[in-house]
Amino acid sequence: MTVRHTLTRVVTFHATHRYHVAAWSDEENQRVFGWTTTPPGHGHLYRVEATIAGPLRPVTGMIMDLGELDQILADTIVAPLGGQHLNAVLPEVADGTTQPSCEVLAAWCFTRIAERLPSDVTISRVRVAEDATLWADCLGPV
Repeated sequence: MTVRHTLTRVVTFHATHRYHVAAWSDEENQRVFGWTTTPPGHGHLYRVEATIAGPLRPVTGMIMDLGELDQILADTIVAPLGGQHLNAVLPEVADGTTQPSCEVLAAWCFTRIAERLPSDVTISRVRVAEDATLWADCLGPV
């Protein structure tokens, strides 16, 4: 029997976002999103938890090399998003038809991390938190 384990690594980055539906009037955006629609947006210290799953390597007792996982998270999450305005750097939200919510960001991260993992390692969860009171999980392909 093959046993699968999970491992969670956390990264953080600062970024800004704004909720704003381009097709709506300023009044409708204000009614739905309140202060979070005010230009140019507002910032967060985002916390991204990436949980991977897979068998343990016989010699190291690890699912994968932590340095490799750290590099994947640095390349796919921190480098492209850190210090950025998410509405400007995420094509999925740039046109204002989709919002840069925790849910959307978790799905975006999930896809990019999954593409870089070794073939015997899978991503089982990505959690994106804006603060201690708000987060979203992506648990599978989107």
